[in-house]
Amino acid sequence: MSTSTEVTPHTDLLAIYLTDHLAGAAAGSRRMRRLADAERDAEDGSELARIADEIEEDRVALQSMIDEAGISLRWYKSLAARAVEAAGLLKLNGTVLRRSPLTSVLEIELMRMAVTGKVALWGALHDTPLTHRHDFDVLIDRARAQLRDLEVAHTRRTGILGSAKMSGSNVA
Repeated sequence: MSTSTEVTPHTDLLAIYLTDHLAGAAAGSRRMRRLADAERDAEDGSELARIADEIEEDRVALQSMIDEAGISLRWYKSLAARAVEAAGLLKLNGTVLRRSPLTSVLEIELMRMAVTGKVALWGALHDTPLTHRHDFDVLIDRARAQLRDLEVAHTRRTGILGSAKMSGSNVA
């Protein structure tokens, strides 16, 4: 008979899954905060700040679930996520000394992908023993609202692409 602290193949898989998502959640929280800070004067700056706050709250909730389950963190996953995040900051975005408007478009797209993953995470955890301590329906609904708000923010910013001039020959 297994106890709650005994490591089984299933609990090990859950630990891997949760710590993978935690590494991504930490990177996503930092990225969303940078985006919200950069866009604070935009029409939807306060909404982006709210989303950043919620994403951090979700990261804290996931950390709490990991702690409650007695799962040890895998430090190398967080380190790898930070390295990937740092590499993403070094991308060429058409400007050297200032933030490009394209950066916000790409960061919002990245955050939409991350929040889609979070919806899947909360859905997957819905049928685990963690359900007894956490309301995953509320977490799923909040993530879906974040997705809707990020979609609106994305649409607001993609207008820069329509005004871009194409150089060279016609693009098919």
